[in-house]
Amino acid sequence: MARNGVVIVAAGKGTRMGTSDSKQYLPLRGKPILVHTLERFQRMPQIEAIVLVTGSGDIERCTAYVEQYSLAKVVAVTAGGDERQHSVRIGLERLPVGLEVVAVHDAVRPFVTEARIAECLHKAYEAGGAVLAVPVKDTIKVVDSSGRIESTPERKSLWAVQTPQAFRLDLLEQAHRQAERDGFVGTDDAMLVERLGHSVHVVEGDYTNIKITTPDDLLLAERLLQEQQGERDEQA
Repeated sequence: MARNGVVIVAAGKGTRMGTSDSKQYLPLRGKPILVHTLERFQRMPQIEAIVLVTGSGDIERCTAYVEQYSLAKVVAVTAGGDERQHSVRIGLERLPVGLEVVAVHDAVRPFVTEARIAECLHKAYEAGGAVLAVPVKDTIKVVDSSGRIESTPERKSLWAVQTPQAFRLDLLEQAHRQAERDGFVGTDDAMLVERLGHSVHVVEGDYTNIKITTPDDLLLAERLLQEQQGERDEQA
């Protein structure tokens, strides 16, 4: 089995939630969203180390969460950069030596399943890079700056990308170094790897792997967590 690590990106502020605190620290049934996410990876035997990248002003409280919730696999809590891409690169630098595969995951996606994470890690080890994604349900239109529809892509070829995105560590490090040399900022880590001419594969995820960014997302998250806890109670 490959040696795996994960970089959790929690440095974003976000404005769509309409709250004074960053979304990753909002409570979800009594526990910060970030902690729910960290616990998901903490439980996985396949994960050897977790690096948490956060805002410079949040290091103290994140370090306290690590202790309070016994998140022993968190090996570093570090401040991120101006862009998400820079935060990921900083996180990669804090991973322990000897890891082969790294997953990069959004702090505000607490509902990714351990099975899907494992599938993504395995595919990354096998093929170099893999991302969780789901088929697009809606018809997508390409629209110009004036609001005029230019084209309608074939829906069956469109996938909505989630996290984690997982890669062989040496490949992702190479991709970040090249992007830095070129002054290039991409929309996700897969884009940086694609720029090297390397294929990245899709692993089908779940529609419940939501990114909590708006008040409506938070309401849905409350319901999802309640359902999950109800299922666990029934199995106990």
